[in-house]
Amino acid sequence: MSTRTLISLAVLARPRGKAAYWTVFTGVVLLFALAFLFPVYWMATGAMKSPDEVAQTPPTLLPKRWHLDGFTDAWDLMQLPQHLWNTVVQAAGAWAFQLVFCTAAAYALSKLRPAFGKVVLGGILATLMVPAQALVVPKYLTVADLPLIHTSLLNDPLAIWLPAVANAFNLYLLKRFFDQLPRDVLEAAEIDGAGRLRILWSVVLPMSRPVLGVVSIFALVAVWQDFLWPLMVFSDTGKQPISVALVQLSQNIQLTVLVAAMVIASIPMVALFLVFQRHIIAGISAGSTKG
Repeated sequence: MSTRTLISLAVLARPRGKAAYWTVFTGVVLLFALAFLFPVYWMATGAMKSPDEVAQTPPTLLPKRWHLDGFTDAWDLMQLPQHLWNTVVQAAGAWAFQLVFCTAAAYALSKLRPAFGKVVLGGILATLMVPAQALVVPKYLTVADLPLIHTSLLNDPLAIWLPAVANAFNLYLLKRFFDQLPRDVLEAAEIDGAGRLRILWSVVLPMSRPVLGVVSIFALVAVWQDFLWPLMVFSDTGKQPISVALVQLSQNIQLTVLVAAMVIASIPMVALFLVFQRHIIAGISAGSTKG
């Protein structure tokens, strides 16, 4: 079976062709790495400059003097421990709710095959075509006065947790993965006397670790970086997450201190990505290919 590429295999076999290929390949990789990493570098070094050096033109690539007091000032003045903890609570709750309910719904639609299951799935996927901004006002009116029980969830983490459950993309990702699980394994567990819940807990979930990992990362990152919705539901500054607090408390704060706070706020998500980057790729590919 022949493989078509931009450069023929005969040209790649020659020394000049191989050298040209690796030169272009290395240059493209370095260019993309620079494009993605330079903003991170600029933010990190900006937090270590003096206020005058940050504002000067032309800017300096390296700080003339390294100042680390911006991080300690940001930690204390902007109350970062409290707001980081608020974010952790909101993200962890949204992750747990989403993992439980989306997994259960995907398993039901994939393996239990309820009546009108395709209609329900079509309705869920149809929500992906609705802009998120169009749902902000209905969601706010709902959490401000819950139907039937007439309770307000404003300034409550449940206002973050419950809307996060309605994630059609993660539900579809889980369903696609469950669809591709070997039926022989599930039937063998059923013959051994395992019920539906037992099969889900002991067979399906252990086999679904890659897709559960990627859904977990998507759920955590979505809550961590969200700004508009937490701003609307948390009027109490003491309960606001870090994304909202950075904006609300940025007035009368030096630019270097604000940049240092942004660096601290981005560390958990960067660390999460570096640790679980293989799970992201494995989970997406597992949900899109048969195996």
